[in-house]
Amino acid sequence: MQDVCGIILLIAVLAFSVLLAVGIIDGNRFVVVREEFELSGLKKGCRFVLISDLHNKVYGNQNDSVIKAISEINPDFIVLAGDLVTSTENENIEPGIALLNALSRDYKIYYGLGNHESKIKQCRDRFGDKFDRLKKGIANQNVVMLENQAVDLPEYNIQMTGLDLDLNYFAHFKIRKMADDYMQKTLSQCDRSKCNLLIAHNPDYFEDYAKWGADLVLSGHVHGGIMRLPVLGGVIAPTYILFPKYDGGVFRTGKSIMLLGRGLGSHTIPLRIFNPAELYEVTLKPKKS
Repeated sequence: MQDVCGIILLIAVLAFSVLLAVGIIDGNRFVVVREEFELSGLKKGCRFVLISDLHNKVYGNQNDSVIKAISEINPDFIVLAGDLVTSTENENIEPGIALLNALSRDYKIYYGLGNHESKIKQCRDRFGDKFDRLKKGIANQNVVMLENQAVDLPEYNIQMTGLDLDLNYFAHFKIRKMADDYMQKTLSQCDRSKCNLLIAHNPDYFEDYAKWGADLVLSGHVHGGIMRLPVLGGVIAPTYILFPKYDGGVFRTGKSIMLLGRGLGSHTIPLRIFNPAELYEVTLKPKKS
């Protein structure tokens, strides 16, 4: 009996060690994922990079690995789908700021807020002027922070909108139902004559984004579920929901598409098991009539 228990213990230790090693390795590497979509209303094809959930992660020397990967893609613009930083009181936000400043020398960046930016913006009693320092640090003509705002990219006939979702919709252990008129009250009217790209950090409300009129939703937040299993997918969301419906990749409802990035970084638990970080190269083409 003791021999059997010893063997079981040994197997458990080895399994834990393997998972820990994989978690550390996957937590310190990223892969480039390529996706292509045909969208209605698009006047001209384009290519962009999707970044989400950096959480101030640094790859190589001052994120030179990320910068090199993006320069090889040579996108027309970059979309940041939230959580450049992490909402902890003593966190140094300079790595995220430095990356955006480096990239903005060559590319236009459209920055939608995640729950961590929203938290440091709204909870000033805890975070002081951290959000102001973030905005000031990235302030230049090539970085466009979209706080429930939209901008036009007339060359492509794109309307790019950034949703700053209320923190109530990031509740733990459950998914709150979105108020029926929330999107209409929070954002400007969706222009159906254009190709509508919506930067919306939380993917749980994809159906609501689709009803609003988004052709392509760009999300993050879930980090791929931290650990990915065959068939079952991502294991746990940051909201502590097990096996979330939306964990990463491409999803569709009606005429709307959502691209959910698995993120470049992590927080709290710095492990990614069978779940390497992702940088997306996205090609858009006009939909054939």
